[in-house]
Amino acid sequence: MAQPMKIRATMQGESADVKVLISHPMETGQRRNERGELVPAHFITQVTATLNGKAVMSAQWSQAISRNPFLGFKVKGARPGDKVAVSWVDNKGDKSSIETAVAAS
Repeated sequence: MAQPMKIRATMQGESADVKVLISHPMETGQRRNERGELVPAHFITQVTATLNGKAVMSAQWSQAISRNPFLGFKVKGARPGDKVAVSWVDNKGDKSSIETAVAAS
């Protein structure tokens, strides 16, 4: 089941500063629970960001990313009111996405 995300996009000069907090367990598959059993791997594999529907960032992730990852990036050419969307898919097929409008600084 997809976990909630938080997103903020604000203009910083001539680019939008986008910050995203993703709620996800990001299990590596190497940790053991209190009974000594391996916790199954569960991690984000693909992250994509769009500006007004056009892809501006794509990343492939693996187990090496921390729990509840924070993602920050800048998008040149954005204007206040433009729509920024971020989505992810994990190794179990869960998906989530979030969208916000770029705010003036």
